Amino acid sequence: MKKNFRIIMFALLMILIMLPSVVILADNDVSGRQKKEKTEALDVKPITGTWINLAYKDVRNKYTNPQSFDNTDPELWRTKVRELSAMGIEYLVFMEVANEGKAYYPSKLMSWWYDKDKQSPVEAILDEAARYNMKIFMSTGWAKDQDDNLLDPAIKQRQLQMMEELAALYKDHKAFYGWYLPVEDCLCPIFVEHAVQSANALTEKAKALTPGKKTLISPYGIGLSEFDNPEYEKQLAKLKVDIIAYQDEVGCVRDKFMLPRLKKTWQRLRDIHNRLNIEMWANCETFTWEQGTNDRTSALIPAAYPRLLSQQVAASTAGVDKIISFMFYGIIEDPKSNYQLGQPIWSNKVYNDYMDWKCRTEYWQLAEAAFMERLTNGATAEMMSGKAELKALLDGRVAEEDSNDARWVKFEKGYHEFVVDLQKKTKLQKAVLRMLNYNLDGIGMPLKVYLFTSLDGKEYKLASIKDAPHFPNNRHDAWIESILFDRLDENVRYVKIAFEALQQVCIDEFFVNPVIR
Repeated sequence: MKKNFRIIMFALLMILIMLPSVVILADNDVSGRQKKEKTEALDVKPITGTWINLAYKDVRNKYTNPQSFDNTDPELWRTKVRELSAMGIEYLVFMEVANEGKAYYPSKLMSWWYDKDKQSPVEAILDEAARYNMKIFMSTGWAKDQDDNLLDPAIKQRQLQMMEELAALYKDHKAFYGWYLPVEDCLCPIFVEHAVQSANALTEKAKALTPGKKTLISPYGIGLSEFDNPEYEKQLAKLKVDIIAYQDEVGCVRDKFMLPRLKKTWQRLRDIHNRLNIEMWANCETFTWEQGTNDRTSALIPAAYPRLLSQQVAASTAGVDKIISFMFYGIIEDPKSNYQLGQPIWSNKVYNDYMDWKCRTEYWQLAEAAFMERLTNGATAEMMSGKAELKALLDGRVAEEDSNDARWVKFEKGYHEFVVDLQKKTKLQKAVLRMLNYNLDGIGMPLKVYLFTSLDGKEYKLASIKDAPHFPNNRHDAWIESILFDRLDENVRYVKIAFEALQQVCIDEFFVNPVIR
């Protein structure tokens, strides 16, 4: 009996010894799953930085820096800093702190743009940013104006003088994080030597005046870069800056269809930066144009958020270190702001869309997953129509922002419908339809889309009607819209989609009970 008791006690003891290990393993497994789920949810990086532009320069600033009021008002800028912080912005980049020989800070080199009895806009922004633990990149421009010529010795000298003055004033300020060097030269086909030397001269001065502060440049021209040219990487390797925030040029419409090539471009740049001691940031352009493209007589207005989300996906998938943007205020505006900059209505619309994406609403989670090719059908389905091209609507291969992509199924003007057979009685809960919006090619949205359901394929019941998304800033861009049919919750076998096409409609996928992989 004692022997048996000892055996039982020994067994219990061993279980107790092993149990904590089992529990720890289980906890670690749960923690690992949670960590993985959290990581996957954040695969697409939010935008955490933006530029601050203080000067009205030309019609491009019609909405962002209107001429109708005092752009140096410190309360305006304090409000905008608070709003940007609430949107998740951590980094603020001054585009300029002077223009046309006058300063936006208490300069001894230049006269001032602002009322001497008020706080300068630069100091108002710095102080408010410090309250919200935001980080400021101070500009060294403009020595003259937005067209500063880096080959002009007087321009280069004035930039260095401004840097000395700004360092003396603000180097110990809590919000002062680094320097933005307005060396926005072109990477076409490579970064030219004078731009490299200009950036390095400013960097050396910055490091001497403000040790430990970061230096940032944001060149353009990645759409014209020669990545296979051995000199391309050599020129970047010469740079002594800490961060390159490449302009993605989607807003500037460098190509007819920017996004498909941009995805490959980010991958090429990531490969190069893996060999450089320079951080790689994406400068995702949020804007489109009210009239002509890249025209100083055309105002900057907000692009549709699905276009910007695709830009975020492209940059994130390639592994950029951070995403910042030219620009947020005056393009993406809180509808509750007391200072309503930006294009009326539509800058508020993009704000709501972006914040909904940040809040992980189902609509934007599904749209994001489709961009990342992580969205699949959650129910077996086949097209009833015998047309081979319609079967592509269920193949899971999503098309890109290019009307020439063969994966788009094109419907000409007129009435259309297609029927999907779910193969068996299925609980239909939701469905997603993806469409291309590209006004330049006469491709757009139907006004409404109708979803019908049936058990026998003969009698159909109207289950849902959805308005197609509408965004009027469509003079230049191609982007992908999604229509979500949700809260259906009914047993069906057949689903019919119907719509009246006012112009050509392009659809690339119909997801039934969509699942995010």
